[in-house]
Amino acid sequence: MAGVKYKLAKFIGKNSKYLLKVLPTGGNSFPGLTFIKITGEENIYDLSKEQLEEGAVLITGTNGKTTTTTMIIDLLSKDVDLSSSLGNNTIYAVTTGLLRKKSKLGVFEYGIRDIEHGMPDTIQRLVDPIGVVYTNISREHTQVLGVKNSFDDYVRAKTLLSQGMTNGVIISNCDDPYTQNIAENKKDDVNVIYYGFDIDLDDIFDEVDTLCPVCKSKLQYTQYFMNHRGKYSCECGFKRQEPNVKLSSFTQEENRWIITVEGSLENYILKQEVKINATMNIPILGIHNLYNILTAITTYATFTTNIQDINSKIEDYYNNIDFTILPPGRFELLDVDGKTVGIGQGDNGDALKSNALLMNLHTKGQLEFIYNTPDEYEEEIFEDHLQSIKALKPEHLIMLPGRTSIKKAEEYYNQIKDDYNSDFYPVEFDFEKRITKVIDLIKNSEYEYIFVSGCGEEEVFWNEMKNRLQKNK
Repeated sequence: MAGVKYKLAKFIGKNSKYLLKVLPTGGNSFPGLTFIKITGEENIYDLSKEQLEEGAVLITGTNGKTTTTTMIIDLLSKDVDLSSSLGNNTIYAVTTGLLRKKSKLGVFEYGIRDIEHGMPDTIQRLVDPIGVVYTNISREHTQVLGVKNSFDDYVRAKTLLSQGMTNGVIISNCDDPYTQNIAENKKDDVNVIYYGFDIDLDDIFDEVDTLCPVCKSKLQYTQYFMNHRGKYSCECGFKRQEPNVKLSSFTQEENRWIITVEGSLENYILKQEVKINATMNIPILGIHNLYNILTAITTYATFTTNIQDINSKIEDYYNNIDFTILPPGRFELLDVDGKTVGIGQGDNGDALKSNALLMNLHTKGQLEFIYNTPDEYEEEIFEDHLQSIKALKPEHLIMLPGRTSIKKAEEYYNQIKDDYNSDFYPVEFDFEKRITKVIDLIKNSEYEYIFVSGCGEEEVFWNEMKNRLQKNK
């Protein structure tokens, strides 16, 4: 009866996709939900083994998961028959991806904010991944359903996604002490592959106190790349490892970046060494997108079934990269009435820092910062944003509510108004009114360099502003 129930659940779950057209939300996780409701989550293990010939790769982290997973899927799908899920970070989405078809390999984005809702140890046990990829871990997403969790608990939740692995590969950002420590603790059980930066990048931010994940002493940095990422060491012996794959060159030419990624690793599928040496000409994206690229290349080289001409394939993909794979709120530089306007979503500390770094590279004079504030209960985001404001040293600071609360936005303004030539505009929570106000401020600004970022109601808020500025410039 158990076997019959499993087959019935699989059949109904798989064919429930035809109901998606009539569900108001599109129901992208509905097939997985149906399967689990009928047969129970324990049968995900059998489903994973039946549907995937090699196994699954899970991508997790605080930031960059969707963009990185998109790149990984694009690269691997040229060589490997894939199942995948993207954007919807639940056990139901992963199960839906498994139900779709039998494949060589599965690639699934999996975001985790806490143990209870993310169920990382359960996912690891049931999906039994052959690969877990860590992008970074920072404190922006420690609040879940209005409940504030400790950062240690947040790191613990991420750790559990790979802690039970006895086979496969952990791919980890060694510039991030938290993700490196997770991988380093598993190096006796699985293969560990590190990626990181090996470039001269000027960090414009004040030094932040980052505690060693081993002994909780303050880490010492010789170089910062962004936020707590960089080259670090601790008196207890914990230190940044040398990356297997690294970004070794980064130069700017007009409106393009020339980057080189090089290194070597063992391909998990073929059990062969892969040497990477790819130079790419890419659009100006964001510093964090360089990490997306580096993570995706490392993962692709680890799990592709065809390593022949791998550098040419990597170069071809990134030389012709389509901007539409990036979120609609991504940061861009625009020419508006002869002014250089950097504009895009920066609704957490890491994102705003990345935008600020890119803006700083293109600012040759006085800067005006039109800053969209966080909301109530987002004080930590504001504290992180302050680092970007201080680093940019704007000649003029304009603050507007970025989310719902005008009162909270004014409280944030009052904390720093005396430190800058500043103004506050209490624009009500209305999509159209806020877009119109920001565009009006840009159009009437006396500054040649204008930085517009921070929080917003949604990604399309930023996309709509960019579209209107480009249309009416």
